Amino acid sequence: MPSVLFTPLQIGPLTLQNRVVVSPMCQYSAVDGSANEWHLQHLTSLGYSGAGLVMVEATGVESRGRITHGCLGLFSDANAAALKPVIEIAKRYACGAHFGIQLAHAGRKASAKRPWEGGKPLTAAEGAWQAVAPSALALDEGWPVPQALQEKEMQQLVYAFVQAAERAVRIGFDVIEIHSAHGYLLHEFLSPLANQRPDKYGGGLDNRMRFPCEVVQAVRKVLPKTVVLGVRMSASDWIEGGFTLDEAVIYAQQLKALGVDYICASSGGIIHRVTIPVGPGYQVPFATAIRQRAGIITRAVGMIRQPELAEEIVANGQADCVALARAFLDDPRWVWHAADRLGASVSFPPQYALARMPQWASGVHNRSMI
Repeated sequence: MPSVLFTPLQIGPLTLQNRVVVSPMCQYSAVDGSANEWHLQHLTSLGYSGAGLVMVEATGVESRGRITHGCLGLFSDANAAALKPVIEIAKRYACGAHFGIQLAHAGRKASAKRPWEGGKPLTAAEGAWQAVAPSALALDEGWPVPQALQEKEMQQLVYAFVQAAERAVRIGFDVIEIHSAHGYLLHEFLSPLANQRPDKYGGGLDNRMRFPCEVVQAVRKVLPKTVVLGVRMSASDWIEGGFTLDEAVIYAQQLKALGVDYICASSGGIIHRVTIPVGPGYQVPFATAIRQRAGIITRAVGMIRQPELAEEIVANGQADCVALARAFLDDPRWVWHAADRLGASVSFPPQYALARMPQWASGVHNRSMI
């Protein structure tokens, strides 16, 4: 039976060559939000991985919305000017892959050290800045209390998302994804664990969804019809009193009504020290529930490493596509190897043809090809 994982997927106006997506993975290697040589080699390599879509890392829509000093940004024309040639080159050598970017704001998780530096809050001597959030509630013990956003500031943030989206379109991205997961700003508005506002943006789900939906609606209005709009959400906070799957379904339904083309269903991140049963495909049920109950194209993520598991997820209708992160860091040729195991074909650079020949796998070496 032919592999379903390696069949095309239509998302809005875009056709992906297969159902494998490279997840957005923070590299913490930008300078003042601007991409550099690291991003060029990283994204170009992923572009010819054979995946259908490559998502660029969480990208701050304003300087204070970065997680760390090294996070990528699109909050200035200088950021856009630095990223544009990176994407142009990556697309030039991509083997059928489309490119998307995830627009984000870190909220109360901002102003932190890079993960390999410990990930703790920055000190004043290290260039810390004031984080903002729906409410003045610290992420955890030892984290600073964020400044609660005023409504005027929130409208400025909506405009920041719009400006970043417009820059992304000018650069040439085919997909714009709004980040409302993993405890960052838009997720903070959704979760009652981080949002205790007394105004129209806090309280019941309709109010908690209001600001994320305002962002999505404003971004959708400025995107050309040729550009796909997606949203990544945490479909559960994994703790009593937090954002729930039932609420996530309602949120997804509203997003679909606003013109969102797909949902990437992740989970967690709103607070520390939560027990999450991490394992292969542990978040797939969230994608399945949203796909079935909201009627929207859905992407599954989370410890999907084995090609057979990825195939099972899409073949059984649990999700429309899958996204991998660490699997690609470990093996940038994951798609090639998955295609071999599932009996499918995949695009690859002609310069690498020797490694794709059956003789290579069998140990036969044809020196006439050198």
